[in-house]
Amino acid sequence: MTQTIPDFNKNELWIINTTLEERYGEKIELQFADSEMRLNPHSTQMTPCPTIFWENGDASFVIVKTDESSYRTQFFYRVHQQYGTGVEEYDDLTDCVVSILQVQADYMAHLAEEAEKAAAAAK
Repeated sequence: MTQTIPDFNKNELWIINTTLEERYGEKIELQFADSEMRLNPHSTQMTPCPTIFWENGDASFVIVKTDESSYRTQFFYRVHQQYGTGVEEYDDLTDCVVSILQVQADYMAHLAEEAEKAAAAAK
């Protein structure tokens, strides 16, 4: 029997919207979808999970709700450039959103640092 995951509720949407507005300084358009996830690594059963998606610049972000108060997240640029936070699943949505935003900001800072080093070496 397939587990039914409840949709994101008003409080969860408020957390996501508020955190994104604080980070980007503007309202970010959220898109809603369903993702099929293998919730149990020892099973092949796929479960439909409510998903929130947004973009900022070249980066795309997803948060997948995997239970009443469990979330998975990642950001990506292309199919072969997918990144997570190192935490498989969060039980606090605020931690989930803040963590993925921080990891992506750290990734961008790292890219800028590498570009700066390459430019200095080319001189």
